[in-house]
Amino acid sequence: MGMTMTQKILAAHAGLDSVTAGQLIEVNLDLVMGNDVTSPVAIHEMQDKGFSKVFDKDRIALVMDHFTPNKDIKSAENCKKVRTFAKEYGIKNFFDVGKMGIEHALLPEQGLVISGDTVIGADSHTCTYGALGAFSTGVGSTDMAAGMISGRAWFKVPSAIQVKITGNFQKYVSGKDVILHLIGKIGVDGARYRSLEFTGDGLKNLSMDDRFCIANMAIECGAKNGIFPVDEKTLAYMKGRTSRKPVIFEADADAEYDEVVEIDLNTLKPTVAFPHLPENTHTVDEIEKIPIDQVVIGSCTNGRIEDMRAAAEVLRGRTVADGVRVIVIPATQTVYLQCIQEGLTEAFVKAGAIVSTPTCGPCLGGHMGILAAGERAVSTTNRNFVGRMGHPESEVYLASPYVAAASAVKGYIASPADLD
Repeated sequence: MGMTMTQKILAAHAGLDSVTAGQLIEVNLDLVMGNDVTSPVAIHEMQDKGFSKVFDKDRIALVMDHFTPNKDIKSAENCKKVRTFAKEYGIKNFFDVGKMGIEHALLPEQGLVISGDTVIGADSHTCTYGALGAFSTGVGSTDMAAGMISGRAWFKVPSAIQVKITGNFQKYVSGKDVILHLIGKIGVDGARYRSLEFTGDGLKNLSMDDRFCIANMAIECGAKNGIFPVDEKTLAYMKGRTSRKPVIFEADADAEYDEVVEIDLNTLKPTVAFPHLPENTHTVDEIEKIPIDQVVIGSCTNGRIEDMRAAAEVLRGRTVADGVRVIVIPATQTVYLQCIQEGLTEAFVKAGAIVSTPTCGPCLGGHMGILAAGERAVSTTNRNFVGRMGHPESEVYLASPYVAAASAVKGYIASPADLD
């Protein structure tokens, strides 16, 4: 029996010729990642057990992104703890204010993850790096601590769902609509502890930013990871970002999948996930006018340069509706600078939006856009659980940058087509 792409990567990192779904294995890690929320716990556990060394100071990444710039004393103390640890242990890849970005946009941008890698991160959206043809998944802080000490991790080999993508996008449709459609189709637990293996001739029509977005939200249907095959776009993205040579794995022709889900890009429409689950999806043309109070454009899901360009395309020359607050958050310093150089920042500000330094901020109800009771937000983030962006009686609607920007102009959930 053949292996999936995920299974091949895990087998190689476990030093095994082959693996099967359900098998327990121990694998070598290429990178261990943590942030300002999860790293302090890992550091405490590591030091509490008396460990004074890490397995490789060049293969640990610590990114201060969730509550930075520090919103309060507790977040400042957490960052200080990580900052001190990074200095004492000689951690090369420590990203603080001024150099940091939202972790899952930053690490690929910096060339720290490449095709064929196995990566764990103490953040559930670590699955983002599957866009590069890597196995990456989120773990708890204690697993992060063990990874920093040993450079190894235990896994149960996942079975897989094959997602066959065909066709091409209609106007104002993007990767966010693909993943929301998929989650709406199979549910938030539809891929529980399975890998989502994306295939099909439609992949050539997905940009890297589309793929990062889709892989990022694999966890939102319970998947262990999401992964894309390596093609010319993948290789072009990695070129010049790293001196390491990518390792390309391909699924066997006779790989076994639990099920096959087909998505025709030609049929997709701008999609919105209603509160309070990402599976509660509706296409924009089905939605009656739902007034909103806030729009957030950014995050590890949709804070990359194509997302900024999409939002600016809609907002340029238009004005945000009265009573709507719009917060634009470029995912990294590089994206922030590109926004300035391309005139996107000017378009945002003239439209009536604010532009923030890179931060996770409002996505997890941290800061920079907390909702009050009864308020509604359209957001390009990845979760809309009860209380996710603030008060338990607030609501978050997940959408693409196109829809978020159009909604900002209209004052209710809308598509750019409604502006034409």
